[in-house]
Amino acid sequence: MTAEIHRDAWGIPHLRADGVRELARAQGHVTALDRAWQLEVERRRAEGTSAALLGPESLPWDRFVRQARLDDTARRCWAALEREDAETADWIRAYVDGVNEGLAETSLPLGTPGRWAPWTPFGIWLGVHILFAGFPAKLWREQAVRHLGEEAVGLFAVDGPGSSGSNGWLVGGDRSVTGRPIVAGDPHRFIEDAGVYQQIHLSCPEFDVVGLAVPGIPGIAHFGHTGSVAWSITNAMADYQDLYRERLRRTGAGVEALGPDGGWHRAVRHTETVEVAGEEPVEIEVVETERGPVVIGGPEGLDDGSDAECAISLRYPPRVTGDLGFSTLLPLLRARRVADVDRAFDRWAEPVNVVQAADTEGGLLHRVAGKVPLRGTANRTRLVPAWEPGHEWRGWHEMPYGELTDGVAVMANQRGPATPLGVEFAAPHRADRITELLAQRRKWAPGDMPAVHTDTHLGSAAALLEQVAALDGLSAEAERARDTLLAWDRRMDADSRPAALFAAVRHGVVRRIAAHPALAALTTAPAYPEVLLPWLALVPRVGFALEHLLRAEKLYGIDRPEAVRAALEEVAARPPEGPWGATHRLAPWRALPAEYEEPALSGDHDCVLCTSSVPGITDLAARGPAARYVWDLDRREHSLWAVPFGASGVPGTPHHRDQLPLWTDGELVPVVTDFDRLEKERDV
Repeated sequence: MTAEIHRDAWGIPHLRADGVRELARAQGHVTALDRAWQLEVERRRAEGTSAALLGPESLPWDRFVRQARLDDTARRCWAALEREDAETADWIRAYVDGVNEGLAETSLPLGTPGRWAPWTPFGIWLGVHILFAGFPAKLWREQAVRHLGEEAVGLFAVDGPGSSGSNGWLVGGDRSVTGRPIVAGDPHRFIEDAGVYQQIHLSCPEFDVVGLAVPGIPGIAHFGHTGSVAWSITNAMADYQDLYRERLRRTGAGVEALGPDGGWHRAVRHTETVEVAGEEPVEIEVVETERGPVVIGGPEGLDDGSDAECAISLRYPPRVTGDLGFSTLLPLLRARRVADVDRAFDRWAEPVNVVQAADTEGGLLHRVAGKVPLRGTANRTRLVPAWEPGHEWRGWHEMPYGELTDGVAVMANQRGPATPLGVEFAAPHRADRITELLAQRRKWAPGDMPAVHTDTHLGSAAALLEQVAALDGLSAEAERARDTLLAWDRRMDADSRPAALFAAVRHGVVRRIAAHPALAALTTAPAYPEVLLPWLALVPRVGFALEHLLRAEKLYGIDRPEAVRAALEEVAARPPEGPWGATHRLAPWRALPAEYEEPALSGDHDCVLCTSSVPGITDLAARGPAARYVWDLDRREHSLWAVPFGASGVPGTPHHRDQLPLWTDGELVPVVTDFDRLEKERDV
């Protein structure tokens, strides 16, 4: 035996090999077999060549990726890993070899898959996470402060429209029925078909691990169980990317940038050509200063209503250090105790996460992992001038640790251990609700956890309902609608008509506040790259910050009770025709259009069941649980998991969408690790 592929009843790949390198090759191979189209799209997105395959709609992303120099950063990270950690580099090379072998056996909807280089996994990781820390929020703050004043930062400071989050909770042994810990949760991301996580089982003489891998990345970075220790992560909401205003000028030799020493310094400059399917190629200019790549504007300046002589550069840790933290990946697979996981994450870099882990001996871990630069306060909140001193990076923060409270630790992107490292965090509703649910019983079993995953109570509804309750002089129809809302249990269940009524009123309030003349200057975004515009859109900003905006002492002269009254009257006159699930449906991203009847969903943005609509824009849910997991540290075979679609990314195959009904209903699939219960598919 060199390596074998086995499958369980859900088509999940279980790999067994003679050694670590052979296992990595098998993981790459099976990922290519199951996710060839996904791998081709992600490779192209990482390299900035997706428009050549998918057409002009992908050009803005390709332009951003090239100007941010993601492919060059991936190459740097690979070269550094080869120098400093030869074993991990060889392991990644084996994975890439397996991908290339698998791709050679597949066919794609468009074209022939390209060949992977050893740094391709690095590029994919960068492409997936470059917007993860939400640096475009600094552009929003700049605009909001310019037009509304400093108080706007706090009013609109919430988990934003482009951010990614997660729920995660750790239950200590004293709170479980077995006396051993349980780790559970669900990462929230844009839902994609094929899914962003891949259920997988990796077994060799050195280790035996189940977990959720990221297709295109070897090992199991985020959610894994080795049999004796399990780990999971949530987005720490840390701020570790900076934007600099740059003064650039052209010279006969190229481009120069004004530095903090008052001198002009040569910038790196070249041009690249982006191929676009069905259209003429597009030439772009790539400029990089000593701070980082220029991602907005250029030597001719930019049009954002400020200093027209400025461009904007992005400084992000992997570009500075040449390190993504991939030296963590092999030690995680080899981990036996919480201390091993802790040491492994000491080497982590990007993105910055909160880690929870537990082992069979009762060891528990709750910490932050990653690289966050030490720098001035201004860097963290706004754009800073590159030509002024005091905005340099001065080293790296020590990563903080957290504690358990009453035998549990809960993270849902709220303020917690990572508070010193961030600026904006998610509202506490999800974390508070999970904590409340876990307090309702003293002892928990793995099979109890889906009740937490699927809770639909909407804590953020209170602010709007308080405004509704204070109204008087309503029409008879609006009185009835108000009574319905005030009697509502605040659960965003798919079959709930009061939930649909609430969402409709919320839509109306958001639109009215956003349309007020006081906010008119924010309705038109600056001429920034299209990729960054979701962070600058006013209506989603109002929608996600509605709770703050309704409770603020003053709001720029906006008559909030009148906005609520008008929205309630409008909805009462034409109430929703169906329950919440009639309009709150799954809306996944696909590289190519496909016709599927997607399911009605329970939940909402601030529910534990975080299926995010965008108030004021749409009830459709493009974001939600990209996977669910329950890791049992008593008996691993009692662990549970599910993904939104299935193990296969190939449309029409039996395991492409077979988990979707379970995922929709909050049910989970048992984790199988006994190879005697699996069906061998082939050798590789």
